[in-house]
Amino acid sequence: SLAMTKLYKPLLDHIGLTYPQYLVMLVLWEQDGVTVSELGERLFLDSGTLTPLLKRLEAQGHIARLRDVQDERRVRITLTSQGRALRDQAEAIPPCVLQSSQCSIAELTALTTELKQLRDRLSERR
Repeated sequence: SLAMTKLYKPLLDHIGLTYPQYLVMLVLWEQDGVTVSELGERLFLDSGTLTPLLKRLEAQGHIARLRDVQDERRVRITLTSQGRALRDQAEAIPPCVLQSSQCSIAELTALTTELKQLRDRLSERR
């Protein structure tokens, strides 16, 4: 994890995000308007970790946190126009990481699959 963070840091500094913030943005670029709890489930983060990340992203103008109109207990996270525009700048990051890793797409895909399986097995044991 530390090695990946070091790999991403100079790339993310360029767009003003930390690695955890980048992960949040990746989820939102894929599916805008998720609830805080859905986001936490997707990233395997609890609300104590997620809330400060979201506050910083909101302060930077990338997201808005809005109460769900149908259930005010839920908070939905939506991208601002600035947050959507940031995606264009971030598109160069995955190819740079792939090149730096010196792995093929097939190798990274296999590794990702194995890590997800391990995570799922460990989650079942709780």
